[in-house]
Amino acid sequence: MNKALDGKVALVTGGGRGIGAAVALRLAEEGADVALTFQQNQQRADDVVEQIKAAGRRAMAVRADSSDPAEVVDAVDRVAGELGRLDILVNNAGAFLLGPLEQLSLEEFDQTVAVNVRAPFVTSQAAVRHMSSGGRIINIGSNMAERAVFPGFSLYAMSKTALIGLTKALGRELGGRAITVNLVNPGPTDTESNPADGPNADTINGFTALGRYATPTDVAAAVAFLASPGARYITGSTVNVDGGFTI
Repeated sequence: MNKALDGKVALVTGGGRGIGAAVALRLAEEGADVALTFQQNQQRADDVVEQIKAAGRRAMAVRADSSDPAEVVDAVDRVAGELGRLDILVNNAGAFLLGPLEQLSLEEFDQTVAVNVRAPFVTSQAAVRHMSSGGRIINIGSNMAERAVFPGFSLYAMSKTALIGLTKALGRELGGRAITVNLVNPGPTDTESNPADGPNADTINGFTALGRYATPTDVAAAVAFLASPGARYITGSTVNVDGGFTI
C-alpha cells in the first residue's frame, strides 16, 4: 500500500529528541527516508535512526551545531548526497534561553539568534539547491510569537517571531518552483524542557482551550500533513498546534 511520502527524503534538524524525534518518526511512518541532525546526544539520535530503520526506511544521523553555518550546510549536502535527494526540510532545532531582560547577555542573544533565526535561513538556503518541484520547508516556531503571557520570554519570542517573516517571504519566493514553506507554532508540549507535570503545568493548562499539553506526536501530525501532497496548495501559512492557547 502506497504511503503519502513514499520515495521522499526528509531532513529534521534537532531530530534526536522531543518534537524533532516525533516528527522524524512520523515522516518515516508516512513513507519517507529520514535524516536528522543532533549536537550532543549521539545515543538518542542513534535510537531514533534505529526506530526508523525498523520501520523499513533508510535513516541517518549527522552531528551538526546549528549555531555554525558551515556545519549546517555540510549536513544538508551530506544528506542529499548519501540519500540521493532532499524533498522535505523541517527546521526544528532551537535554543530556549529565558530570563529577565536586564539579565540576558549578548552571548545569549547571539546564540539564540544564531540557532533560531540564522540556522533556519542557512539550512533552507542550502536545502533548496537540492529540492525539485514539490519540495517542502516546514519551520517549527512557538506560540510565544503570538502570545507572550509570561515574563522572561523576550529573547525567545523575538527569535521565533522572525520565522513568521521568513516563512512568508520564502513561500512567495519559492512558489514558482512549487516548493511550499509553512510554519508550525507549537504551544505547551510535553517535553523534557517543559514537562506536562512540571511546577507551572496547571497554570499553563489554564491558558489553553483544551486544558492540556500537546504531545510531540500532536505536533508531528501537523508537520506530516504539511509535508504531504494534500498540502500542495498551502504556503506561507502558520499553523498553531497549541490547544487554543492563542485564541
